[in-house]
Amino acid sequence: MPRERTARRAELVAVGAAIVLVAAAFIVPRIAGEQWRLSLYAAAAPIFGSWLPHIGWGTVPAIVLAAAVVVAGPAAAARLSWPRLLVTGYVAAVGWALSLALVDGWRRGFAERFTDPNEYLHEVPGVTDIPAMLRGFADRILDFQPDSWTTHVSGHPPGALLFFVLLDRVGLGGPTPAALACLLIGCSAIPAVAVAFDALGVREHARAALPYLVLAPAALWIAVSADAMFMAVAAWAVAILAVAARRASAPLAVAAGVLFGLTVFLNYGLVLMALPAVAVLIAGKTMRPLGYALAGAAAVVAAFALAGFWWLDGYHLVVERYYQGIATTRPFAYWWWGNLAATVCAIGLASVAALTRVPARLRAGDPAAILITAALCAVLLADASGLSKAETERIWLPFDIWLLAAPAFLPRPAARIWLTVQAAGTLLLVHLLLTNW
Repeated sequence: MPRERTARRAELVAVGAAIVLVAAAFIVPRIAGEQWRLSLYAAAAPIFGSWLPHIGWGTVPAIVLAAAVVVAGPAAAARLSWPRLLVTGYVAAVGWALSLALVDGWRRGFAERFTDPNEYLHEVPGVTDIPAMLRGFADRILDFQPDSWTTHVSGHPPGALLFFVLLDRVGLGGPTPAALACLLIGCSAIPAVAVAFDALGVREHARAALPYLVLAPAALWIAVSADAMFMAVAAWAVAILAVAARRASAPLAVAAGVLFGLTVFLNYGLVLMALPAVAVLIAGKTMRPLGYALAGAAAVVAAFALAGFWWLDGYHLVVERYYQGIATTRPFAYWWWGNLAATVCAIGLASVAALTRVPARLRAGDPAAILITAALCAVLLADASGLSKAETERIWLPFDIWLLAAPAFLPRPAARIWLTVQAAGTLLLVHLLLTNW
């Protein structure tokens, strides 16, 4: 009992500190000078969006779904058969993300999200020759050229644009199909986390975490952003590697490596997914899949290189492009901690509270704690890099999804309380702010 009281006290201290951090991140821009506030390039800093109190068609469904998960989620997660639980969790996560998007309206919140001229779809019609696009991709990264890529395309490796081009090629062109694809693929990260935990021998953690994953505040950016798709690819890479480690399966390890390879051609920053990858092998107490996974990843790198795009060239040009734009103006003195405040908004206070229990679990060798710690380290390294000033509530989704599983460590009797906290915080954000992504 004394140990549990100490743990609960630590939770409250962490939550209190997180609330202060988020409050400061919202308040400081309001009281600072106008010129400094404008330099943030985020009207609702630390969230990339604008202040707009509103309700919408998704308000009632979101509240009803949240109430259902709070009331019945923990019991259902403990009782349902494993396959039914994974399917139910996925469907509920899709419903939650879609409901939150519809608070902003069908067109504004969902169907037209990808019509912004800075988005990937802006460049899709101009890609008439995919091999030529890959060969010349790096030449168009830098800004202030007649044919410079638009902001999002230039800021990512060609795999991101290629995804939307291929969607268009198979008849799913346009903003609505793109939004649906990102939503449906992105939400598959929820069962991927559960599969990873199960493969590492902690299915009970997966069951406990699923209601929290379903009600993830990050769903605000899963619907709708391409980063949700990136998150799912990275999450399944981790999950398949975990299964490969358990089964000693070379084909699965190669498949995991291929997915890891693809992630770094979707987002340069996802090289940090190497930390969760290594964590999986440490948690699984085997390094046997490593060579096969590296071979799979190397095959992806080689394929893009043969097609004409060398990842390192793209990365160095992106860093240069980054400082051609608003990154030179956005103050790192605010964003290094503003980014963390945005992350708190994405993972919720329940995750913050649960992270205080991770060190003890880590000392006990808990596989889930090892994986969550690796994801947290990835977030901190990404923050320290200075290459993510703002918009991290979206950009860091591939890392956040593992932090969202941390509430599995919270006491089971308190599950409804913490789920209510997660849902209430998310509903408050979606009804007060209009997010840009």
